Amino acid sequence: MTSRSGRAGRRQVGRRLGVALSVLSLLASGVPQVAAAQDDGPSLIRDTEIEEILHHDADPIFAAAGLDPKNVRILIVGDRSLNAFATQGLQMGLNTGLILQTENPNQLRGVIAHETGHLAGGHPIRSDEMMKAGLKPMILTMGLGILAALAGSPDGGAALLANSQYAGALGALGYSREQESRADQAGAGFLEATGQSGRGLVEFFDNFRYQEVFDQARRYAYFRSHPLSSERIEVLRSRVERQPHYSAVDTPEDLAQHEVMKAKLEGFLNPQVALMKYKETDTGFPARYARAIAYYQMKDPDRALKLLDGLIADHPDNPYLWELKGQILFEFNRITLAEEPQRKSVQLKPDAALLRINLGQTLISLNDPAKIEEGVQELKRSLLNDPDNAVTWRLLAQAYDTQKKDGEARLATAEQYYSLGAVREAKVFAMRARELLPKNTPDWRRATDIVLASRPSNQDLKDLAKDSAMPSNLGR
Repeated sequence: MTSRSGRAGRRQVGRRLGVALSVLSLLASGVPQVAAAQDDGPSLIRDTEIEEILHHDADPIFAAAGLDPKNVRILIVGDRSLNAFATQGLQMGLNTGLILQTENPNQLRGVIAHETGHLAGGHPIRSDEMMKAGLKPMILTMGLGILAALAGSPDGGAALLANSQYAGALGALGYSREQESRADQAGAGFLEATGQSGRGLVEFFDNFRYQEVFDQARRYAYFRSHPLSSERIEVLRSRVERQPHYSAVDTPEDLAQHEVMKAKLEGFLNPQVALMKYKETDTGFPARYARAIAYYQMKDPDRALKLLDGLIADHPDNPYLWELKGQILFEFNRITLAEEPQRKSVQLKPDAALLRINLGQTLISLNDPAKIEEGVQELKRSLLNDPDNAVTWRLLAQAYDTQKKDGEARLATAEQYYSLGAVREAKVFAMRARELLPKNTPDWRRATDIVLASRPSNQDLKDLAKDSAMPSNLGR
């Protein structure tokens, strides 16, 4: 479980980035909303399988850089443009467009190593510039594994980043040529330290060498914020060709996982492209996986489920296949049938918070008090591994409302807003929760903590001080 100080740090970073909440409810929409976001602005994607693959690629590099992998958060940005970035609070963003452009794990790891060079060098510490850049829309934790489970909820709100604001903010993350060179050299060293070749990073840059001759407006966002030059590429090539592990190659297992990740992203975000790319004649796992997801995205659940059942027959211990099956069944209103595959996914991967959220969402949607209570417990267990997931808090509020537990529902809503950095709304709901919860219970104290941490006014402090449990000088 993440420590309280770690949670507070991430929230503070969110506030520095100008996280704003103009919508008073969480996004409750299906995965197609993520694809739609590609035109209107990028979205933040959560998916356990993809995150696991990315951390498998990145964690040794983080460790080689002297960073604790547990403290580095990888953000998957649903955006077709080729981009990656490093921000304060040890956060690294990778656009889906960049992931899909990489030809192999070594190229992706090269980019990760370069961005790790920025993190380790402290290059992203530019909060004033970022604020001036105007990154002020809400960033909402969203998940490919849970979005469909939320489809059809009546109180959804858009959580998309406005494209111009996003691009402007990333512009503020632009690095100097000197910083770029240092990140290149550091990244090459990290790759060598982990027994990997730096060739992938050179190859990736080589593939886009032509960007050097484009004017600024025509370049990919990545090469606007990360200036590319032939001289820089050749200096890097000279370095990595002399390294002992230059000839190291990706393992077959790593190559396979990279293809699975790309197939999954393509199926979710570009279903029509996926069906053209992964033809029916291709019987490999990534192709079948991509087609199943693409058919689901194109509102053909029966065809998707047929493909999935074949995949599950071949790979019965793959939790993500069971997760996807449950997701499809839930979204297409086969809620009772969704429970079994979601239970199976949790059984196979009990520490995956997003899988438990899927199961909890299904259970609280069933008209059965015992199931609803079980769903509450599943959601609470998911918080042990993902305590700042606003969607979980929203679902808990919904479940508590169903159970007529008004105080707990208001507290869960306060937690929801607090996790998003929306302290004003968090304070309002926490104050209401204190009125409804039994005094001096853990939940009551937690509501009080949220009020105190949410920039309370003098009047708020005076109201708290009226309570005999609070210090008499609190409002002074």
